[in-house]
Amino acid sequence: MATKAIRRRLHHADVDGRKNEHMDTSGIDTINEPLLGNYNYSASHSEGYGDRSQQDTWDDKKKESLHWAFLFSNVIAQWAQWLANIVLNTGSMLGRLLPLPSINYNGQANWNKQVFISPLQEERLQNLKQRLGVPFDDTRLEHQEALKHLWKLAYPQREIPPLKSELWKEMGWQGSDPSTDFRGGGFVSLENLIFFARNYPASFQLLLHKKVGTRAEWEYPFAVAGINISFMLVQMLDLQSGMPSSRAGVRFLQLLAEDKRAFDNLFCVAFLMMDAQWLARRASYMEFNEVLKSTRTQLERELSLEDVSSVRDLPAYNMLNG
Repeated sequence: MATKAIRRRLHHADVDGRKNEHMDTSGIDTINEPLLGNYNYSASHSEGYGDRSQQDTWDDKKKESLHWAFLFSNVIAQWAQWLANIVLNTGSMLGRLLPLPSINYNGQANWNKQVFISPLQEERLQNLKQRLGVPFDDTRLEHQEALKHLWKLAYPQREIPPLKSELWKEMGWQGSDPSTDFRGGGFVSLENLIFFARNYPASFQLLLHKKVGTRAEWEYPFAVAGINISFMLVQMLDLQSGMPSSRAGVRFLQLLAEDKRAFDNLFCVAFLMMDAQWLARRASYMEFNEVLKSTRTQLERELSLEDVSSVRDLPAYNMLNG
């Protein structure tokens, strides 16, 4: 119960990205403090700190504590490498190695250690990468049918329009031909929208029809916003590289172990987070990029929570309705 209460407070107090600013929201280490021992206090600086011998004793104890923590971290790393060598040398490929953060002598995070990912995670990651590599092609029948299916899910009582029609603008495409809006989003962004409509229809309809909150006269286009969110997630999760190594990317690999559709579910969460940011800022069309940036910051923050092992553990997941 305590964990859920903390999540609710984070959700309500942090919706515009302006609360809890003491937290690291950049996704990388921004603190660059010198190592212990680099300070050179003069006599004037030492005044007011008590007896110098007591201060030296305290510093020595702190250094000793950090020293043992550093040694322990190295022992763990060597043990992991030893285990990896045994696995690899026996020809039983149980997983691959990728960077994982460890604590260095200065108490900061290093991304140079190794951890296993299971064959299941490896398979799901490769399947996702294959999806990401498929561009939208309006000449392919399956892509045309997917676009029509999205319309049917969005407007169950309406007739599906031709693939080039002014009616598509009602869904939030910028022109009469939706295929021109995909660009870098690829076919996966259309799959994300279909997944959203199928699995969380209530939330999908709320965002599609802008039913919640006081809206700007110049609103963000729903469908195009979805394409931008897909692209933002690919960048944030470092999915364009050979193996994700960013903090959010490594955590996402853990989510894949619990959910093969983690990317699609994360898309739905991100879309709702973006809309909440939009309303909190009372934003209009020209501010969309700033809202998307704040959404990424909040999502990275939630992914960094220690008790998150699946998308359903994210505080913002509670906003989704089926």
